[in-house]
Amino acid sequence: MPLLHPGDTFPQLSLKIPGGQAIGVPGSLAGAFGVVLFNRGAWCPYCTAQLRAFQRAGESLVQAGVRVAALWVDDEQTTAGFTAKYGLTFPLGHNADARAVAGLTGAFVNEDPLYLQSTGFVLDPQGKVIVSVYSSGAIGRLVPDDVIGLVRYLREHAAAPS
Repeated sequence: MPLLHPGDTFPQLSLKIPGGQAIGVPGSLAGAFGVVLFNRGAWCPYCTAQLRAFQRAGESLVQAGVRVAALWVDDEQTTAGFTAKYGLTFPLGHNADARAVAGLTGAFVNEDPLYLQSTGFVLDPQGKVIVSVYSSGAIGRLVPDDVIGLVRYLREHAAAPS
């Protein structure tokens, strides 16, 4: 399972969204900076805090030109309930195949019970990895303020004459 490094192209993943939809990542994020989050599950208070923080930062993320997508192994009913309870406006994919996702991205997997450990990626508008954050446990994850600051920095310095 190779880790994804800055400059690597993010692999194609299909996220099943409650209600029968599916979206492709990074395709659905194309043209904007993207954040892809893998979470342990609705039972994890750190995951809940992270997803709620990205939701609260929604307007700032939009202003910075950042789109968010997340996924976990939880089932559709749990995911739909979580999305409704916390008013998530970004896609949260359910029933992720933890081992397949790990094989493509290098994310750590907990075997029993089976789930993905917290993992986060910041992608450029072409779907290339800018930052990858891998955790082997509950803590160590992307936070919205860091993502917004990074994207603003990159935009400012891309526009500056050399």
